[in-house]
Amino acid sequence: MNDIQIDPRGPRFGAFFQLTFSISALLVGANTGGIAIMAVLLLLFIPGAIVGPQATFQSWVFKKAVRPRLAPPAETESFRAPRFAQQMGLTFSILAVGTGLLGWDLGFLIFTGFVTFASFLNSVFDLCLGCEIYLLFKRATTRTAA
Repeated sequence: MNDIQIDPRGPRFGAFFQLTFSISALLVGANTGGIAIMAVLLLLFIPGAIVGPQATFQSWVFKKAVRPRLAPPAETESFRAPRFAQQMGLTFSILAVGTGLLGWDLGFLIFTGFVTFASFLNSVFDLCLGCEIYLLFKRATTRTAA
């Protein structure tokens, strides 16, 4: 697969969507409403986890409503690290919904809290935890020539 280059501001914008959904789910709680909100967030993560963040609804909103009002990005980035971050978000959302459906309220709150924390760091401080973990794995598995 080609290394698709994306505007790095797009995933940060998408993190605001994720933060809004996850905070809403925490406020509603581990009941049908909170689980439904996290299920919607889970669905929003799927295209980003499979294809990359450029395929998400959030990216579409960014491209249509926000990007035209901004100057071109100073640089682009590979979609690979943000896609891994989307995969992590999807995993934690699945765990939140699953534990919520099983009646383990604490599990729902913990996994939703992880999504909230990561989305907060990305949207507010431009620190993508999933991207950083991806880069750590990449460095650990890439051997350098001596």
